[in-house]
Amino acid sequence: MNRNYEKYEDVKRLLAVDCIIFGYENEQLKLLLFKRIIEPSKGRWSLIGGWIKESESAEDAARRVLTYITGLKDIYLEQVKVFSEPDRDPGGNVLTVAFNALIRIEKHSKELIKEYGARWFAISEIPKLIFDHDEMLKVAFEKLRMKATYDLIGRQLLPEKFTLTHLRRLYNEIFQKEFDPGNFRKKVLSLKLLERLDEKDMSESKKGAYYYKFKDVENSHLEPIFKSSIKHE
Repeated sequence: MNRNYEKYEDVKRLLAVDCIIFGYENEQLKLLLFKRIIEPSKGRWSLIGGWIKESESAEDAARRVLTYITGLKDIYLEQVKVFSEPDRDPGGNVLTVAFNALIRIEKHSKELIKEYGARWFAISEIPKLIFDHDEMLKVAFEKLRMKATYDLIGRQLLPEKFTLTHLRRLYNEIFQKEFDPGNFRKKVLSLKLLERLDEKDMSESKKGAYYYKFKDVENSHLEPIFKSSIKHE
């Protein structure tokens, strides 16, 4: 330890990460939770997290935790907020860095999820969480909505090919509102971020709907994509 820091040895806090893991399946936005395996609050539903090792950054720790639970390595990760109230965890003085993670549910390891007692919950069916994890989720959900306001979200949540209806239904779930199909289609196509495929989904109509995929371009905008449609509460 640097000698200049020795007098601060009594200033100690445990450092942790918590991951708010969103997925999308069967037209439902979902959250991955698991039952806490240590006291306090052992056996109750919790966000998925872990300690930050001395040799790790918070981002490295979050990626390690995500790979450990899902089996996936290339996961979209975005820092949400640092939660630092000294009494937030009854087990001790724990500072946690919260991250949003977006994954394609069909790609993760179902075996690992089952092994660690994790489970996907629809956003409308999330149980009461431990400590301040409900507040973490609230902040994380607003962060996700903000991302979807300025980015054409879906690259990390939808299959590689999808219809515009699939994309609109994802937005309906994120914002908990119904987007007008015609206006949504017109706006999305005007962004020129999607490539239409020569293949149709015939499952919902005789005419069918063309599949699309994301182009390999950045999809961040300085102005809201759906400026007249999205209203934050």
